[in-house]
Amino acid sequence: MKLNPIELRVIAALIEKEITTPDQYPLSLNALTAACNQKSNRDPVMNLAEQAVQEALDGLARKYLVSNQAGYGSRVAKYKHRFCNTDFGELKLSSLEVGILCELMLRGPQTPGELRTRAERLCKLSGVEEVEHRLAALMDREEPLVARLPREPGKREHRYAHLLGDEEHVSVEAETPAPAPAAGRESDRLAALEGRVAELGAEVDELKRRLEALTEALGA
Repeated sequence: MKLNPIELRVIAALIEKEITTPDQYPLSLNALTAACNQKSNRDPVMNLAEQAVQEALDGLARKYLVSNQAGYGSRVAKYKHRFCNTDFGELKLSSLEVGILCELMLRGPQTPGELRTRAERLCKLSGVEEVEHRLAALMDREEPLVARLPREPGKREHRYAHLLGDEEHVSVEAETPAPAPAAGRESDRLAALEGRVAELGAEVDELKRRLEALTEALGA
């Protein structure tokens, strides 16, 4: 499942509104466009035209990821996602996994702490440990949905990213070890020097012992 940025935004917006405003779901094209262009809880903020959203919907329909739920004779199309937990697909996720994955799709890579705060509106998380547990489950699937990114210099927490986009840099970045911080490299170099000094000190002590033994032997 590789989706372009607009398709990702459309799917994530449909999942979000199904959870947060169920009375207004499924969404019309107009409502969905407004949800995609929403300024809160979005990164990046988009300014999509209805035509772009419609083209994304058409592409998602061909992938069986959305459906038109308008009733017979209805003048307005209403769209519903079929991303997961449907009778038409094999992807099954818990409500917590759906909330976390949706948040990653809406706002990009985030730390467990950020997800704990931001995904609260989509699912009830007991704490950061719960987030980390669910992220591990999403990573340990036969086809992983999430990857842990290298820790950024000066940061204490790793960020996590979804693997549903068509951008290759996410998987490459996730597999590339993060460079050691400058302070870490300096510490390693200092430790190596201290080890070498200790070795030289031991050699000097051994030479002194041998010299003293030789001196005693010659004196006798």
